[in-house]
Formats: sequence, structure tokens, C-alpha cells
Amino acid sequence: MNQEIKTKGAIMLEKAEKIGNFWAFKDEPLPEEKQLVLFDNVQFIYELALAQLELKSLGVKFEVTNGLREFRLLEEPENVESLRRKLAYFKLIKGQYTDYFHIVRKNRTRSVNQYLTHWIYPYKGKFHPQMIRALLNIIGLNKGDTVLDPFIGSGTTAVEAQLLGINCVGIDISPLCVLQSKVKTESIEVLPEILEWKEEILQKAGANLFNLNAGSLDETIEDIPNEKVKNFYRMAKLVAVSDKVRRRKDFVTSFRKNMEKMILSVKDYIDLTNELNLEVGEIFIKQGDSRNLPLDNNSIDGIVTSPPYSIALDYVSNDAHALKTLGYDLRELREEFIGVRGKGQRKIDLYNEDMKKSLEEMYRVLKPEKYAVIVIGNATYQGKEIKTVEFIIDYAEKIGFKLVKNIDKIIFGLYNVMQKENILIFKKEVT
Repeated sequence: MNQEIKTKGAIMLEKAEKIGNFWAFKDEPLPEEKQLVLFDNVQFIYELALAQLELKSLGVKFEVTNGLREFRLLEEPENVESLRRKLAYFKLIKGQYTDYFHIVRKNRTRSVNQYLTHWIYPYKGKFHPQMIRALLNIIGLNKGDTVLDPFIGSGTTAVEAQLLGINCVGIDISPLCVLQSKVKTESIEVLPEILEWKEEILQKAGANLFNLNAGSLDETIEDIPNEKVKNFYRMAKLVAVSDKVRRRKDFVTSFRKNMEKMILSVKDYIDLTNELNLEVGEIFIKQGDSRNLPLDNNSIDGIVTSPPYSIALDYVSNDAHALKTLGYDLRELREEFIGVRGKGQRKIDLYNEDMKKSLEEMYRVLKPEKYAVIVIGNATYQGKEIKTVEFIIDYAEKIGFKLVKNIDKIIFGLYNVMQKENILIFKKEVT
């Protein structure tokens, strides 16, 4: 049975790959009666479920038509313009293309999910940005509200919140995650200064090719006074390091190519905010511990996060080359990361204890009557399925959360140890 599911999944993913970026560029005129039309890349049941939840959360009355591809409005929405600005799974409403349709066109990669700055650094286990945009809508967050992601990872929640005008606090124990999340969201503030340093940085990178003035690239980057500009070039270097280690690419060639693409992506982001007149949210990225959040009680309007699949993926080993390049001791980091300490049952016990503390902290900082979304899956470890989803639900409800929605999210071939995630939506009820 599992093999049959994987085969069907592989076929669907192949179809999605063939679609490529073209799904985002089908901007031919559409008749007015097609009132709500999904993006062409929406293929999975969980996406359809999220699309419907998104509409319901935004107060839209509708019915599904045309083989689950189109939605008919049952009454005229009062907030069509707001819907056009917010919707994630729909490319068209009432004959007008949504903001998200225009957003995904700003893409310098071959992947439909890596538009704007999302692509920067090949981090495993990334969120699907379209899903995050929808979840921000589903839990009722609006401009000026603040969302927390205590496991910010590659920064997807931060970028999508920023695009919707929602403020975001992103916390992560990993210095690599903090760096990439900052670069993806802060570089739009300093592009002119990034460009001022470009030629000097390129010269230093070229010098390394001939082993002249060894280390000059690092020294030049570290001499940049503006931290946000410095971080941009640190990240450009790490992308090239990753290409060299993982794909055996020439460092200098990769550095030049990816730096140029990063600059163009940041420019795309700025152009987009001007074209769509976006009022971006404020982003606060901090290195910290989800088990001890530096936030006040009842201070956060919503939480969207995915705890580390550390039993399925060793984040320290996977990004060892980048963490070493940043100057960190991997043994010391291992003692701080959730889920990578210990072996056998001890490893699972430590992970569970860490997740209990993290859940307690999420409950503490979330405002009453607000929502926390946790995307998590069960993993196979030493031949046994680890019931992480059940554990999270049980403990979250013990401390006061109420599970209001549990959506199955089928995934295929994730590290060969996971086949399904669950999108868990909890509410902090007044006690």
C-alpha cells in the first residue's frame, strides 16, 4: 500500500515539475463568471482544504465547482479588495489577479516555491511559502499583528508575514537559521549599500582564485560596518560554500553567480513592494531558545511554526560546512539543539522534554483566544515509528490548548523516514 502511495505521489510531483514556472504566467483574460480560480499548481487534498479554510476565515460564502478547480461566490463579498491582497491559493477573484499571483512571478529560480528571497541558501525541511501565507490568513492575522515562529529555520514565516504587512518575531537556536532569515527580510532595507560594496567584494573573491592575499574576502566582508550589508555577503559566501561541498562547484564561480542572483532577488522584492504598494511588516529575528522565549506573557497574536524533525534529520551534521565556516564548534552546538542529543530511547526522551518546554513557552506568550499552528510529522527511528504528532496533541491539550483542526499533509520521500505531516491548529482558550 505504501509503495502504491509513493508511486502516485511521484507521478503528481513529476507533473508539478513539468508545469515549472509556467503556472504563474498564465495571465490570459478569464471570464467574469470564473469568480475564484485556484493556482494551477494546487494539486493535493490538504491544499484544497487550506484554500477552503482561507476563504471561510476571511468571511467568504462559496461553493466548489468544476471538479474542485473553481469556486463560486454565493454572495458578493464586502471585502473583495482585501481578499485580492491576501489570498494565497487563488490566482483570480472576480476577474482580477491576486497580489500573490504577481508575487510568485518575481522568481529567479526553476522552483515555483522559491520566489523573491525564499531561495537563498539550500536549507532542508523548508516550509511551503504558499501554505504559510494561507495559514496566516486562516488564523486571522492582519496588518500590524505579530506572529511568532520559535523555530524560524529558513525564514519562510518571516518573509510571508512581511509581504502581508504582519510583524514577525523569529527565534532559532541555529546561527545559520538566524543569518539566512535576516538576509531574506532585511536586505531590502540596504540594497544601495550592498551595491556600493559589490565591486570590492568581487575583486577580493577573484583574488582568492589565484591564491593571492588569502583570506582577503573574509576580511573585507567583516570590515563592512553595516551589519545588514555584512550579513548579505556572509550569506552569499555560505551559498557558494554549500555549492562547493554539496555539488562540487567552483567556489569563485558560484560566489559570483549567486551573489548576482541574490542582488536581483532583493531588487525584485523592492520593485514588488512598489508595484503592489505593499506596506511590509516589521521583522525581528533573534538567536534564542524556544524553551525560554525572550517575550512577555500574552504578547503574541499568533504562532506558525514547525519544530525540528531532528530525529529524522540531523540539522547540525547536515549544515556542518556552513556552521564551521561561520566559526562555530559543532560539539557545542549539538548540546544546544533540540533532538540531536543522545542515542536510542534517550534521544527520544530528550526531544520530548524539550518539546514540552517549547509548547509551554508558546502557550505563555500567546494571547488568549488566539491560535498556534504547528506543522509536525511522525518519523521512523531505529525501525520504529515515533508518535510525535500524538505526543504534541496530548501535551498541548494538557497545558490548555484546544485542538481545533488537524489536517493531513501528505509528503513523498522526505529523507525516506516520513510520509505524512500534520497541520495542527490550536486555540488558547480563556480559562
